[in-house]
Amino acid sequence: MSTLKVPVNQRDHIRGGPNATVTLVEYGDYQCPYCAAANPVVRFLESRYGPALTVVFRHFPLIEVHPLAAPAAEAAEYAADYGRFWQMHDAIFANQHRLSTQLLFAIAGTLQLSQMGLRDSIARSLHADKIRADFIGGVRGGVNGTPTFFVNGLRHHGGFTTPELAASIQAAMDAMAPVH
Repeated sequence: MSTLKVPVNQRDHIRGGPNATVTLVEYGDYQCPYCAAANPVVRFLESRYGPALTVVFRHFPLIEVHPLAAPAAEAAEYAADYGRFWQMHDAIFANQHRLSTQLLFAIAGTLQLSQMGLRDSIARSLHADKIRADFIGGVRGGVNGTPTFFVNGLRHHGGFTTPELAASIQAAMDAMAPVH
């Protein structure tokens, strides 16, 4: 069974309870249609499990087939510099059907981020080290496509539908429950 090779750390984008029972790590690509389909599932599971679930997103841009994945990851990291990673993340996935660099600039504008700053960030690949580190950590953990999920450090081998991911999360919660 594949395991998460890079533990969740301060460089990660984390949403959810700091004392959560379960941590769901997703390796994703902003141009991947399956990742866009998984995003509302993850959001639903966050609302369902509340503070018992922590969600982590790591970049795994498949640039050979998704040429906009790297600029989108750069845009998300640029937004992170201003505390708006998750807003950019969700907006990119919500509008993925029309993903373009123009869309990234438009989202930055709605988030009150400098479009010139974003342009510079993309042009100079200012966050390439973070994106590459996420990608290499994924490869080390056996990630070879997106989305790939890990539940409490173990690779989720099912699909990314609500019932399948919820079953893995619930099994991890049950495993952590005290025995009576």
